[in-house]
Amino acid sequence: MSEQRTGRRFPVELPIKIHKAEEAGELVGVTGDLSAAGVYIRADGSLEVGSNVEFEITLPPEVTGAKESVTVQCRGRVVRTDEPAGASSAESRGVACVIDSYDFVRHS
Repeated sequence: MSEQRTGRRFPVELPIKIHKAEEAGELVGVTGDLSAAGVYIRADGSLEVGSNVEFEITLPPEVTGAKESVTVQCRGRVVRTDEPAGASSAESRGVACVIDSYDFVRHS
């Protein structure tokens, strides 16, 4: 298997909210690593490879150097899923997404 990552990845654990584009509802999770081109997420539900997703990552002031938190609203696609290692469905699943576009939203 060849390495297809582009850009530097940062191993940061930040809360993330995931909205499936085709369905109502929201998944919650935590980032495993993050780059300008993509994100690896450990989520509380499953997503299908190829599905479009929207997600929000809140960057705290200690990460950005700003005075307030900054939310990054992203649109992307699921490119890989990893099933939990154990048989328990309570474990989080790994999801790799490419980021097609993003916007920064400052909190006041």
